[in-house]
Amino acid sequence: MSSGGARKAAAAAGGRVGAARTVAPWIVACSLLLCASSVLFQGAEGAIGVNYGMIANNLPSPDKVIAMYKANNIKYVRLFHPDTTVLAALQGTGIGVVLGTLNEDLAQLASDESFAASWVASYVKPFAGTVTFRYITAGNEVIPGDLGVHVLPAIRNLEAAIRAVGVTGVPVTTAVATSVLGASYPPSQGAFSEGAAPVMVPLVAHLLSKNAPLLVNVYPYFAYAAEPETVQLGYALLAGSSATSNSKVVSITDGGLVYTNMFDAIVDAAHAAVEKAGAQGLELVVSETGWPSGGGATGATVENAAAYNNNVVRHVAAGTGTPRRPGKAVETYLFAMFNENQKPEGTEQHFGLFQPDMTAVYPVDFAGSY
Repeated sequence: MSSGGARKAAAAAGGRVGAARTVAPWIVACSLLLCASSVLFQGAEGAIGVNYGMIANNLPSPDKVIAMYKANNIKYVRLFHPDTTVLAALQGTGIGVVLGTLNEDLAQLASDESFAASWVASYVKPFAGTVTFRYITAGNEVIPGDLGVHVLPAIRNLEAAIRAVGVTGVPVTTAVATSVLGASYPPSQGAFSEGAAPVMVPLVAHLLSKNAPLLVNVYPYFAYAAEPETVQLGYALLAGSSATSNSKVVSITDGGLVYTNMFDAIVDAAHAAVEKAGAQGLELVVSETGWPSGGGATGATVENAAAYNNNVVRHVAAGTGTPRRPGKAVETYLFAMFNENQKPEGTEQHFGLFQPDMTAVYPVDFAGSY
């Protein structure tokens, strides 16, 4: 998540920086109805990634962090901005890397081909033989917004620069929040908002033509925190994926498809929006999802965070997909590796799976076996 104003410096470093998040209206509408109810792209199946946020002054060195990824069998890492020390630590590990650009660089990447070429020459070409790049992302959560118009031109310039240095098989895309969706319920009615559509429609057409996925940040937590009286906690936590939960899980039926958790409902609303925009078959990757373990806000507890993230890993590892895309594993990246002490006070500092001293905030089974 990102925001501007007083948090501009943090936003420049990438990652989720806002203390609050705007929840897509369709999610709240979906939740209201649920309350009344009685009831990997490119071989990603079975693997999970974790976002490596760096808005902190007390994190372990990159070589120690990447060793933690390997020790925990975390297959993918997402970097919000290029860092050559981290890229060097990733060499030869086989860990798949999603490498992002700074949001503040989008305008120049879009307008200046030589700047895009320099970016690729600095951060992609030197590591292409030893680092397993999965995707390059041009910006994070800038659509809708003033920077949104730069995303597709930046993608095109980065694609050209990557081709020019002889690197192949590295799609260029972007990551969006659910704020790209307009008010829409049920999931099959998902559609891009009036503000986002002028950018999103040509963007998804381009991504489809390049066989590149769209990255979507999916946070049931924010929907629950916004409407805790109406959103059932078990539905937000994917309680139906838990091997130990005895909670009764609500469900919704949408044209014959049954949804037992909000994660799938959000992903499928994004699928519906993409299809309505004419990009049938475009793959989606969940580039961020998580739950805070503290910070004083509604539902932000260690117990809930542990339940959510373990349930997500189990759900993804099963490879069952979503009701709209059954059997199609959803490549998913948890947010985030560490609690980050230079983010705004509150829940933003408590999304980490690990403390900066490398101890676990709570156990996560990255194999999805419990």
